[in-house]
Amino acid sequence: MLYLVFIVAIAILILGPSYWVKHTLTKYSYPDDRYPGTGAELARILLDWANLQAVKVEVTEQGDHYDPIEKAVRLTPEKFNGKSLTAITVAAHEVGHAIQDRDGYLPLKLRTRLVQIAAPVEKLGAAILMIAPFITIITRAPVTGALFFAGGLLTLGTATVIHLVTLPMELHASFARAMPMLQHGKYLIQEDEPHARRILRAAAWTYVSASLMTLLNIGRWWAILRR
Repeated sequence: MLYLVFIVAIAILILGPSYWVKHTLTKYSYPDDRYPGTGAELARILLDWANLQAVKVEVTEQGDHYDPIEKAVRLTPEKFNGKSLTAITVAAHEVGHAIQDRDGYLPLKLRTRLVQIAAPVEKLGAAILMIAPFITIITRAPVTGALFFAGGLLTLGTATVIHLVTLPMELHASFARAMPMLQHGKYLIQEDEPHARRILRAAAWTYVSASLMTLLNIGRWWAILRR
């Protein structure tokens, strides 16, 4: 019974944030014509207002994000072309990151560097987990295999740690950048402001919720290697 409670608690911790983020963003995606302009159009207006004419606004299938290397705000099709509260609020959040970049915001620089490191590290972690059983067989030393296994688990969890550490940067983009712009420009329908705050909070947690899902990979590897 205690084991079952533990499993349920872990599932809630991992799946809960992901469900909440998805539910919040989806909830306010309708009606999809609530505002006169699209997310892409608002992003362009806000970037120009912030003297960031060189920053591009592009459509992507890789999730809403700001690319500090290419200097581009990228929005998924439903945000790029959408006129919902979610579309314009998420667009403002990503512009918030562009303004952080303009201002030399140190946490953004740190996160950019850490993410560049994390991608190859996670691939390395998966590779280590794959070869751990063979190392154990070849060396006939269970301790060596266990060390490889532990190293693989640690590297797979790198993204989760990075996004948890940099969550304050995401909240800063939402509430110190995006919300003031939306308020100052009177872009929101008055009764939408509390809902926009919920969306901005969810937008800040997007990367954390996504990276938590990588922990399921760790559980999957654990189940495979225990066989």
